[in-house]
Amino acid sequence: MTATTPRPSPPSAAVDPSHPTPVQWRRWVPLIVGVGYFAVVLIAAGTSPLDLIRYAGYVALALMLPGTLVYRALRRRPHTLVEDLAMGTAVGLVLELPAWAIFAALDLAGWLWLWPLTVVAVFAAVPGLRRHWLVRNYVTRAPLGWSWSVAGAVAFFTTYLSSVFLQRNPILPTDEGTRQYVDLAYQLSLAGEAKHQFPLHVPQVAAERLDYHWFGYAHMAATSLIGQIDLPVVALRLAVPGLCAAAIVLTAVLGWRVSGRPYVGAVAAMLFFVVGETNFTHPVTMPFGTQATFVIWHGMSMIYSWVLLIALIAALVDVVDQRTDRTVPPIGPGAFVLVGLLMFASSGAKASSVPVVALALAITALVLLVTRRRIPWAVVVAGILAGAAQLFATAVLYRFQAYGVQIGPLWSLEAFWARPADRSLWAQALVVIGVFAAFLINMQLRAAGVVPLLWQRRGRLEPGQLLLLAGTVAGLLFYLLVEQSGGGNQYFLRAGFTFAVVLSAWGYALVFERASLTVREKTILGGCAAGFVLVLVAIQLEFATWVSGNTPFDQLRPMLNWALGLAAVGLVVVLVWRSATGWQQALRGRGGLVALTAILLVGAPGLIMDMYKSEQHPNGGAYVNVPLPRSRVEAARWTREHSSPGDVVATNVHCVVRGNGWCDARGFWLSAYSERRVLVEGWAFAPRVAALGAYTPFWDQDLLRRNDEAFTAPTTDGLRDLRERYGVRWLVVDRSVNPEASDLRELARLRFDNGRMAVYELV
Repeated sequence: MTATTPRPSPPSAAVDPSHPTPVQWRRWVPLIVGVGYFAVVLIAAGTSPLDLIRYAGYVALALMLPGTLVYRALRRRPHTLVEDLAMGTAVGLVLELPAWAIFAALDLAGWLWLWPLTVVAVFAAVPGLRRHWLVRNYVTRAPLGWSWSVAGAVAFFTTYLSSVFLQRNPILPTDEGTRQYVDLAYQLSLAGEAKHQFPLHVPQVAAERLDYHWFGYAHMAATSLIGQIDLPVVALRLAVPGLCAAAIVLTAVLGWRVSGRPYVGAVAAMLFFVVGETNFTHPVTMPFGTQATFVIWHGMSMIYSWVLLIALIAALVDVVDQRTDRTVPPIGPGAFVLVGLLMFASSGAKASSVPVVALALAITALVLLVTRRRIPWAVVVAGILAGAAQLFATAVLYRFQAYGVQIGPLWSLEAFWARPADRSLWAQALVVIGVFAAFLINMQLRAAGVVPLLWQRRGRLEPGQLLLLAGTVAGLLFYLLVEQSGGGNQYFLRAGFTFAVVLSAWGYALVFERASLTVREKTILGGCAAGFVLVLVAIQLEFATWVSGNTPFDQLRPMLNWALGLAAVGLVVVLVWRSATGWQQALRGRGGLVALTAILLVGAPGLIMDMYKSEQHPNGGAYVNVPLPRSRVEAARWTREHSSPGDVVATNVHCVVRGNGWCDARGFWLSAYSERRVLVEGWAFAPRVAALGAYTPFWDQDLLRRNDEAFTAPTTDGLRDLRERYGVRWLVVDRSVNPEASDLRELARLRFDNGRMAVYELV
C-alpha cells in the first residue's frame, strides 16, 4: 500500500444491535466514561444534578433526535452511528433557529418544546421516513482506539474549562467581592433578550436594534426554555462545555469522513483541543491571539459557530469530492441541502465563518477549473449558497455594520516591528523576519502536517484536500489583510484553523503509514511522545519567563528563544539519529515521523500553562474582570421575578469605571440578570460605537439626561414621560454610585431594598 492510498474501511459488519456481544458492550465504555467524567466535572463546579439531567434530556430529545432523523433522511447511505449522531446534533442546532424564531415572533416562546415533537411526529407518521428510526446496516463501527482518543480529548478540554472558567465564575455571585470576566454578563444579557424578545435589540439600550451574530445566544435561550433551566446555569455551566464536547466529536468525525482514516479525525481533535499555542511566558501571553485558549469561554459564539462550521466542511467536502471510489459512503444530493442549511446558520453564528468558506470555495473552483479545464458546477453552486448566506447576514442581521473591519495589510504583525530611533536597517530587517517566524511558531505549528502532505502528493491534491488547503489559506489571508481595532480579524484565522487541523492530521497520517510501524514500535512512539510532552510542561512550569523589555518585539523574545533552543536540541537529535541508523535498522525511514510528532506537540504546554495561570487569579480568572456584587444581582433577579418580559428598566449605573470625565461603559449586569431591556445601561458594545472603544460617549445625551434625572431630580412629568414614551416601569438604584433623591419615594413605589440596591416601580 502506498503512502497516498487510503486504507479501506473494514468490511461491512451489520451486527444486530439488539443482540450485543461482549465485544460490542466494550465499545460503549469510552462513551460511558467520557459522559461520566463530563458530568462529574460539572457537578464539582456547582451544577445541580437535576439541571444536568434536564440539559442531557434537552440535548438528546430536542437537538440530537430531530437532527439525526433529518440527517439520516438527507444522507444516502449510513457510515457510522457516531457520525449520524454528531452530524445530527449540528443539524438539530440549525433547525432550532427557525423554530425559535417562529415561536418567538408569535409570542409563544414558552411552547418552544413543541418543535422537536413536530419533527418526531412527521418521521413517525410518514411511512417512507420510518426507516430512519432504526439503522442497522452501518458500514463500520468506531474503532476502540478512536473512541478512547476522542473521549480523552473531551475529558482534557472539559478539565481545562473547569480550571479557567467554571471554577473561576460562580453561577451567581457569592458575596460583594465577586468578580467576573467583563464579557460574560453581556453574553448572558443577549441570551435573556433572545429568551423573551423578537426581534432582538441591544439589551442595554432598549430602543437600539441588535446588528450582531446572535444565533448562539438564541441557542442558549432555547436551552433555557426547553430544558427549564435557569439562564445563568446555561451560560456559566452547560452551554460552553456541551458545545465544546460536540465540536471535538465532530472534528473527529470530519477527519475520518474526509480521509477515510479514523485516526485522522482523532489526531485532528487532539491538535484542535489538546495542543495549544507555542509560547514560553508566564503568565501566558497571546501576541497574535489564540485558536482555542481563552477565546472559547470568553465568547461562546466562537464554539457555537465551530460546531456548525465543522459540520459544514464535512458537507462541502462531499460536494467538492464527488468521486465514487471513496471509502466513506458519500452523503449524496442531500449534501447540497446540508450545505445550504449550515451555511445560513453559520452566517449568523459568527461573522467570520462564511467569508472564509466563500473564499475557500472560490480558490477551489479556480484551481479545479485550471487543472481540469471544465467548470466545477458543484463547487459553483456551493459558492452561490455562500454568497447568498453572506448577503443575508450582511443585509438582514448586520445591516451593513462593519464593526470597524477594514483593509489593513499586516496590521496584526506590524505593531511588533515598530522601529525605535536607534535600530539600524539591518536590525530592523531581522526583526521583521523574527515577527513572521514568531507568528508561524506561535499560531501555525499545529498545521505542520500540511507540508509533508503537499510533498508526498507532489501538489496533486484530491478535491477534498484542496478544499481544506484553500480554507487554511483563506483564513490566513483574511487575518493578514484586514484589521479591526479590537483584534476581530483573529476570528478569520480561527475559522481557517478548522480546515488546517484536519489537513495537518491527514498529512501526519500519511507520514505515519509510510513508516509502517509494528505494534511495539507504535507503543514506543506513543510513550516517547507522552514523555516529550511531560518534559516540555515541566520545563515551562519551572522556567517560563515574564515578558519584559522596552519594545513591542520584546514580547516575542521568550518564544523565539524557546524555539531556537528546541531547534538546537532537534538538530543534535537528527545528527545522532542519522548516525544511529547505520547500526539500528529499525530507525531507518522513521525519522520524519518522529520529527513531525515532536513539532506537532511543541504547543502541548499551552493549555496547561493557561490553567496554571488561572490558579493564580481566583474569582474572575486571569483576564479582565469587573466587580459583580451579590447585592446587584439580587436586585436584578428580584426585578426579573416581579416584572413582565416587555417591561423596560432604568438604572443609574452605566460605567464599570468612571474618572476624569471618562466612563468605561461596559456595565451589563442589570440586563443580564434581570433578563429585561434597560433604557440606558452600558452602551460600549452597541453596534454603532463598538469599534470606537469602551470610553465612547453615549450618542443620545438628552435621553441619558432624562434617564439620570429620574434618580437625581425626579418629577412627576419626567417619570410619566419615561413610563409612557419609553415603556419604563422599574427604576433600579445603586446607592454606592449615587443615592436616589429623597422625594423619589413619594413619586414611585419602593418594592425592593437591600441597603445598597433599591428597586422602584412606576405606577
